[in-house]
Parts: sequence; C-alpha cells; structure tokens
Amino acid sequence: MFNGKTYWIVGASEGLGRELARALTKAGARVILSARSEDRLRDLADELTGAEIASLDATDMDSIAANAPDAADIDGIIYCAGVYDPMRAQDWDADKVALMFDVNLRGAVNVLGRVVPAFAKRDSGHIVLIGSLAGYRGLPGSIGYSASKSGLIALGESIYADLRGSGVKVQVASPGFIKTRLTDKNDFDMPQIMTPEDAADHVMRIMRGGALHASFPRPFSWFFKWGRFLPAGIFYRLTGK
Repeated sequence: MFNGKTYWIVGASEGLGRELARALTKAGARVILSARSEDRLRDLADELTGAEIASLDATDMDSIAANAPDAADIDGIIYCAGVYDPMRAQDWDADKVALMFDVNLRGAVNVLGRVVPAFAKRDSGHIVLIGSLAGYRGLPGSIGYSASKSGLIALGESIYADLRGSGVKVQVASPGFIKTRLTDKNDFDMPQIMTPEDAADHVMRIMRGGALHASFPRPFSWFFKWGRFLPAGIFYRLTGK
C-alpha cells in the first residue's frame, strides 16, 4: 500500500519519525522530511532513496508557508514532532508547558491546516497523528505533556468524525515509552520501553490497517486504554506519584 506513495513526515529528525522514514522508504514510499534541524534531516536523506528535505518549524506559520510541500504532491502526512519535559504541578514552568503545547498540539494544527482541506476536496489521503498513552488520562509528573497529547488525540478524532466515510483515512497511534533523548529525562522505571525501530514497526502495522485508534505495546497499553474508565481514586492509586 505504500509503494509509489509520498508521505510527509513532520518530526523526522530523531527517534520514531526518523525510523518511520526508513521503514516507509523500505516499503517503497518516497518521503518528505521535516523538522527544525536541517543537518539531521540531510544526514537521513542521504541514506534514503528519493527523500526530500523540507526543513521548517511547525510552530511558525511563516516557516510553514515558505517551506511546506504542496498538499497536491503528497499522499499522506505523519505528525510525530514532540517535546517532553517531566514536570509536577508543584514545579510548574510556564515556558516549558507552553512549548509542549506549541509543538505537540499547535504545530499539528498548523501543518494539518495546509493538508486536510486539500485531502478532503480530492477525497483521498492518509493522516497519521502520533499520540501517546500519556494522552489517555492525566498522569502524575506530566503537566503539559499529557494535556497536549490528549488534545492531539481529540484533534484526530474530530478530523475522523468529519471525514468518516470519505476517501481520507485518519489514524491516531499512541505508543508507550520509546528509548529516545526525551525519555532519557525520566528517572523512573518505564515498563516495556521500546526502541524507535520497534515502535516504527508497530506504527507501520497500524497504518496498514484501518483503525482510528491504536495503542501499543501490549499488555502495557491495556492499562491506559481501560484505565480511562476507572474511578479517579483507583486509577491514581495505581499510577502512584
């Protein structure tokens, strides 16, 4: 299903986005790589056949207008740009919280605004948002991150609701812990932590399917999926501090 298709990956310079670029190229797709770090994108593009660079800042509308690919030239978009800083309510840092919202949620709104209307008009396209298990319910030490990812998940649901039954496929893939420079900030045990390569394999399987929501890895993801229905007292006793 990917052979001959063009996918725009926003957040392709590191981690999951970088491995998705490799996986899609291996599957026969052409990729357009976006992130703020042009050097990292160029290193990646050099190893991928037919890859194109569109260096931009998803939080800056002028940068997007100047550098984003034309929606007519792409078959799908993957938004996996992300910022994370572990933070408790007692240690609130307004600037860091704002940055998480800017990159994790507002950046998606900015780039999707250039793609979704065009996909809807032509009645074809593939939209993939990389959420997080942390977006299923507010978590301790997750001021900013949980809320921004929850908003991203809701954004995907709203797009799906409007385009349901059309030729545009909308999906939200929510991973658990992935071994990256972001999770290196954590000082607690991270069950079933994955390599970026393993996480990319999961996302590729999700993209081949048709589900709106998919979370991984199992069984760790089950706790968050069903934990949304637990009373707050029980859920937060289980998640601890």
